[in-house]
Amino acid sequence: MEIMKIMVVDDSAITVRKLSMMLESLGHRIIATAANGKEAIEAYRRYRPDVVTMDITMPEMDGIEATSAIIGEFPDAKIVMVTSHGQEKMVLDALKVGAKGYVIKPFQEIKVYEAIEKACKRVVIQEKLLAEIEQRKMLALQRDAAALAAQAVIEAEADERSAGQ
Repeated sequence: MEIMKIMVVDDSAITVRKLSMMLESLGHRIIATAANGKEAIEAYRRYRPDVVTMDITMPEMDGIEATSAIIGEFPDAKIVMVTSHGQEKMVLDALKVGAKGYVIKPFQEIKVYEAIEKACKRVVIQEKLLAEIEQRKMLALQRDAAALAAQAVIEAEADERSAGQ
């Protein structure tokens, strides 16, 4: 899977953090975040992400208006709407203005992955996807274990130095 630069747009800091962590665990890079549609348009112009996850309901400018504006200026933009149950009409409106897909809260890693891959017109093979997610989790665990081991060595050396003084 190719590493993509992603912008996360949501007025909830918790959702931004949760979605960002999930996307990073899938190997992507979060290059920008925005809390409303106006910020999203400006950030898109500045950072030109490969994919945007866009909340539908936000203050100042909602995700549908922002999606329409971004697609109007950047027709190749790939935007995946983030929605809650009960917002089906809004999702349809977003798809009509150019969104490439949607994902429903609460997020499931596989559904987020699929929505992003489909937005980029890449075929999702379920078995390959599951294997790749597991592999990425194992790599992350290995990195964490290596970092902890390195920290333990540094602390042990510091303890030896302070004991010798």
